[in-house]
Amino acid sequence: MPFLLLLFLFVAVPILEIYVIIQVGQAIGALWTIALLIADSIAGGVLMRSQGRAAWRRFQQALAEGRMPAREVLDGVLVIFGGAFLLTPGFCSDIVGALLLLPPTRAVIRRMLVRRFSMRMLGDLPSPGIPGAGRRRGGPGGRGAPGDDFVEGSATEIDPRRLP
Repeated sequence: MPFLLLLFLFVAVPILEIYVIIQVGQAIGALWTIALLIADSIAGGVLMRSQGRAAWRRFQQALAEGRMPAREVLDGVLVIFGGAFLLTPGFCSDIVGALLLLPPTRAVIRRMLVRRFSMRMLGDLPSPGIPGAGRRRGGPGGRGAPGDDFVEGSATEIDPRRLP
């Protein structure tokens, strides 16, 4: 799976970007296409700067209030990735970058990521009452082979829909 993802990222995405740039260039002209890509990068830089500052202020406010800034950290990461996508020449990457930088769409993406990773993490934990949960290791009951590191414990079921 990682090989296919890398193949997609390093081969298919640049080919798609080049194709879209050529199509836009044929539609509006080469100089306008280049001007649009430059303006897009400048606007992306400005948007990344303002959203980055806002995320930083929320991060500092969460720390000042004594609460864990998990949401704010994830917002900061999404802003950094969004800015990188917007600064990269290409229209497809600009769309992804704008989705990551605009607060309403960033909130939707953040919720999807939290749900996906919380389900993935919770799926690894032994959970009483849920058949098959936490049985990703070795033998029956989720126990690994002799000599594997295994820690007995308990887990509390968390409803992922209630996570931020």
